[in-house]
Amino acid sequence: MILSDVVIIFLLFSLFGLFHSLLASLHFKERLAKKIGNKIAFYRLFYNLISLFLLLFVYEVSPKPNFMIYDLQFPFDIITFALQVVSLFGLVWASKEIDLKEFVGISQIMRYFKNEYKIEDLDEKQNIRIIGAFKFVRHPIYFFSILFLGLRPQMDLFYLTMFISFVIYFYIGSIYEEKKLVEIFGEDYVQYQKSVPRIFPFKFRK
Repeated sequence: MILSDVVIIFLLFSLFGLFHSLLASLHFKERLAKKIGNKIAFYRLFYNLISLFLLLFVYEVSPKPNFMIYDLQFPFDIITFALQVVSLFGLVWASKEIDLKEFVGISQIMRYFKNEYKIEDLDEKQNIRIIGAFKFVRHPIYFFSILFLGLRPQMDLFYLTMFISFVIYFYIGSIYEEKKLVEIFGEDYVQYQKSVPRIFPFKFRK
């Protein structure tokens, strides 16, 4: 019963990740832009809202096996919680280099109503960030999100399965995201890939 619950949780979050990645793909957005023109400016906000809805839906319908992996006791629970708070500050630090209105989709809609939207931007303006947290890893949002989600004083089987699903999605998603960025920025992004680690702030020696 517990094993089947784990399989179902993995399957549901994998389907979410697949759908999320397909909607974010450059090929899909280029095809959509050909059909709707500069109304693609509204896509980013729609994408974020539908992603949030689907994630909440997957969370709600997933089985919740009643099995505790660990429950840290004092002082380890306090230490773990403190590290989680530090990772949250790291997430805020990494987010400072992102235009949040662009990320959410508000800036695109504002440009649309000002007749300033460029269809070649698709659903957002892309740029290479090599400042702040992006000097240490190419995906600091993923890195600090992994730390924040994983550093828990209590861990049950459902949460552990969900956490592992997110880590896998972050890594696979970053691969497809970077393929898109290489298409857009070419050699500039390739050099960035060579000089800065992907998610974790260290590189394995070949």
